[in-house]
Amino acid sequence: MKKFRLLSSCLLFLTIFGCSNISKIQNMTIEERKNKADSYFEQEKYRKAIEYYESIALERNSIHTAQSQLKLADSYFLMGNYIDARFEYEEMIRLFPDHKEIERAYFNIAICYMEESLEPNLTQTETLLSIDSFRIYLEKFPFSSRKDEIFQHINKLNYKLLEKKFLNGYIYYKIKDYSAALMYFDEILELGNVNAVDKSSLYYSALIYIYRKDSNLSNQTISRLVEKYPESKETTKILKLKNKLDKKKKSND
Repeated sequence: MKKFRLLSSCLLFLTIFGCSNISKIQNMTIEERKNKADSYFEQEKYRKAIEYYESIALERNSIHTAQSQLKLADSYFLMGNYIDARFEYEEMIRLFPDHKEIERAYFNIAICYMEESLEPNLTQTETLLSIDSFRIYLEKFPFSSRKDEIFQHINKLNYKLLEKKFLNGYIYYKIKDYSAALMYFDEILELGNVNAVDKSSLYYSALIYIYRKDSNLSNQTISRLVEKYPESKETTKILKLKNKLDKKKKSND
């Protein structure tokens, strides 16, 4: 009972304090709020800055509304609160599409999605949305100085999608649904990349063909693995297995 009373007292205090603070902000002029918000922002006290920027952003007729909306989004972004930051940047684009700094809103939306992107073994919705957002940015700002940086981000995001595709194939491999596994591995191999995902896809494809006793396709896949990744542990393992099976076959003959 005492704990309940203590909790109730705390909530009441926070409510009163919050209302009091809101009232204090509303009694300030727009200029005073803007100066206070900018001061907190420069001190990296983003949580405090948000209260002031938010109050100004709601003042649709102020000359500081647009900039405060952008700084509100920036505050959330710099705090690492990417969901709220993305929402505020989207509001910025909706309300002030011709603002001189609107480019930052488009760019940071893509970054927000990228930061929200989950590990490759989980759903990749945010990864796809990040790629789409970067492409929208490039369409709107084709001469941006950030092009190289964006291409690097897109390459990393695409690689994560490849990792997801490989993991899907690997799951099917583990449950011995080899046809489904090969479907995913083949999609990766068709890209012709030279990376860890391509290497693993070749390795497990070769194993599947060996298990299926398809000597033609297993030999072709092993040859590709040896050619592309001669020093890899996957190549060493598959060649050992192949030699073992070849010896066994000869002894049986």
